[in-house]
Amino acid sequence: MSTPPPANTPFPELVSYLEGLSEPHILFDLNYRIIAANTAYRQQFGTGTPVVGRTCYAVSHHIDVPCDEAGESCPLARSRRSGRRERVLHLHHTPEGEAYVNIELVPLRDAAGEMSWFIEKMEPLRVAQGVPAADGLIGRAAPFQAMLELVARVGPSEASVLLLGESGTGKELVARAVHEASARADRPLVVVDCASLPETLFESELFGHERGAFTGAHAAKAGLVEAASGGTLFLDEVGDIPLSMQVKLLRLLESGTYRRVGSTELRRADLRVVSATHRDLHGMVAEGRFREDLFHRLGTFPIPLPALRERRSDIALLAASLLARLSPRRSLQLSEAALARLAQYDFPGNIRELRNVLERALLLCDGHRIDLLQIEQALALGARRVPAPACEPSLASTASPETPGGSAALARNGLLRQAELDALRQALSRHRGSRQALAAELGVSVRTLYRKLRNLEDGE
Repeated sequence: MSTPPPANTPFPELVSYLEGLSEPHILFDLNYRIIAANTAYRQQFGTGTPVVGRTCYAVSHHIDVPCDEAGESCPLARSRRSGRRERVLHLHHTPEGEAYVNIELVPLRDAAGEMSWFIEKMEPLRVAQGVPAADGLIGRAAPFQAMLELVARVGPSEASVLLLGESGTGKELVARAVHEASARADRPLVVVDCASLPETLFESELFGHERGAFTGAHAAKAGLVEAASGGTLFLDEVGDIPLSMQVKLLRLLESGTYRRVGSTELRRADLRVVSATHRDLHGMVAEGRFREDLFHRLGTFPIPLPALRERRSDIALLAASLLARLSPRRSLQLSEAALARLAQYDFPGNIRELRNVLERALLLCDGHRIDLLQIEQALALGARRVPAPACEPSLASTASPETPGGSAALARNGLLRQAELDALRQALSRHRGSRQALAAELGVSVRTLYRKLRNLEDGE
């Protein structure tokens, strides 16, 4: 160890044992004071400064009070209440920045049976980030962390997982996180898009078929179940599986066996199943459209995914990551006003809709900063519009085919101009300051703002 342990260390042999472990471990007392820290801990969480003698929360979180006084779950406090080991998920500071860490705390009792010391083991959870990142799950909001803690708990097991959430909440990313947190991480993750498979092809795609099994089956073909051998099978939109196929899927889950179409040979599958849906499976079971036994078999461990409106504080992190992915060669940033507008929007399409809005905004932006006006335009372009009455000519029908680009180009230009006017109208309705302040908020000059206001008046 880097520093000799204090005299009140329970057992020198224990300190020596911790030093030999490859995972980060610390030993601390009832006052959160670190008595010993092994090399793995010092390297991953020490940030170049001594850790022995300091409190665990000062080292891990850079705060002056215990975790439970700073809005987090404290494993020591929980262990003192329960009298047993506890597990939590925390964001810890590391030399590379903040990272999610699985913490397992074990209380040690003295000769009188009182808890006097605690051993804490830390295991980095590499499937999620609390800072903008190129891939993986990203977030810091409480609902996101609650979901992530469930992923961390179920990941190492073999339990079937059912992901429940609205469309666009990132169910495939969470399925990948479950897979990567398991012992099957070095084996394939095979995705089955149940919504896109017609009933006539579902069985063949899932289980494979033999040559001559049906018209067009000129050769034997392995199915997606075989492709996932040793790994994870992800059934996306499992609520769309035809009722006639559900019993065959149930057999696979319960017995681990299946047959190719056109074959009598019973094959065995070694895989884990993760499924996802945005549908109300409880309601479908009640209506007889989804088998109750299959529902219970798939839903051994359900994980609810929060909607984006439930984790608005993560929008800035997600936006920064999405912009870097959408336009890696441009150093794009969002103005404060633009970020505030995104945080106000409910995003019914969740993260997928946020990505679309940002892609439209960067295409409308000529510089390196996306301002409020581009966000308003991007939101207006994606807004659901009421179709014009049949007696009124549409943009496309009033455009002259003889003009450069034809009627389609005129329609697009007209739609973009209308989106800009809508965006300006919305900004005006919210703004209570001067025209100079509004121009600064929109990221345009005062002269440009007055020109756009004249266009708005002309349009009305």
